Amino acid sequence: MEPGAGRAQPFPMSDTRYTAATGATEPPAVVREARQTGWVAPIIFGAVMLMLVGAFQAMLGLVALLNSGQYQVTRRGLVVPADYTVWGWVHLVLGLLAVVAGFGVIGGRMWARVIGIIFAVLSIILNIAFMPAYPVWSVIVIVADVVVIYALAVHGREMREDFD
Repeated sequence: MEPGAGRAQPFPMSDTRYTAATGATEPPAVVREARQTGWVAPIIFGAVMLMLVGAFQAMLGLVALLNSGQYQVTRRGLVVPADYTVWGWVHLVLGLLAVVAGFGVIGGRMWARVIGIIFAVLSIILNIAFMPAYPVWSVIVIVADVVVIYALAVHGREMREDFD
């Protein structure tokens, strides 16, 4: 029986250069291993935070649309004086977009990383403008957005490498 018969051949047996150089009858099989890094968990954390911040933004948008009396500051007390209905729609749309982008980040999609970073920057700007209405919550959301930007911008590519 011929050496290697009955086994799957990773390379054709006509590789005479390898056989001549090493004296082996078969070249070694090349196995690609998935590279696990320590940054996958922070990226997933960033994606989950993106989804959570998006859900919170959507909830704030719904509150502004359904019960603008909930906020203790009038329109004139905001950094950008706008109607709470306008702010409600902006928060709602950006929030839902962030949730979708969070799922895309977990899937390793580049478009989701870009949308996630853009969303986080817009969220920071919106929360600075809306800070007089809810100051403590705005600071919490801004800090979460900074974490999301760092995770997606610096290490987001590793999600794609690990899941491809």
